[in-house]
Amino acid sequence: MSAASQSVGRRERKKQEKLDRIVAAASELFAEHGIDEVTTQQIADKADIGTGTLFLYAKTKGELLLLVQNAKYAEALEQGRADAETVPGVLDAVLAIVRPIVECNRNQTDNGRTYLREIIFGAPEEPRHGEALAIVAQTEEAVATVLRRDDRVTEGDAATLAHIMSAVMVLSMAAGVNIALSVEEIVQDIRRQVDVLLPR
Repeated sequence: MSAASQSVGRRERKKQEKLDRIVAAASELFAEHGIDEVTTQQIADKADIGTGTLFLYAKTKGELLLLVQNAKYAEALEQGRADAETVPGVLDAVLAIVRPIVECNRNQTDNGRTYLREIIFGAPEEPRHGEALAIVAQTEEAVATVLRRDDRVTEGDAATLAHIMSAVMVLSMAAGVNIALSVEEIVQDIRRQVDVLLPR
């Protein structure tokens, strides 16, 4: 290995170590205090980096929240996808996908609602936002796959229904009137709405 490639490897490792420290610090502080009560200076201090360095990785607290939450939502989706494979009914299988996502979202309600707001209104060209949108697309794809179990649902209709169900999920999780609802109450709210959309 050449000295130049060793230098690049070392530099990449240092960048990854800083990113890991930032994610750990932001994750801990957001979980403990909520995103609105945490400053970027607190995150930088906890990660043992300067704020200038922090802004190289994420320019806003919203981007930091995306950085922290994207991996958690991706894990929730994988859990839901695996759960859905063992559930025979279409509606119950869709809800098997939905439940871990709702649980992830409600782990810290304010952070969950802010995460959804960042997905909807964030800058799509920002890499963390792009990752979040990819998770939404993968969720819709997983739901569409389940919907296609019903022979009456065409591929195009499955994709459209999954997109509508995604909107239902977001509104149920983000709506101010639902702040005090439990995970089970949110899932049941989504269930009622999704049930109306399914073919009879």
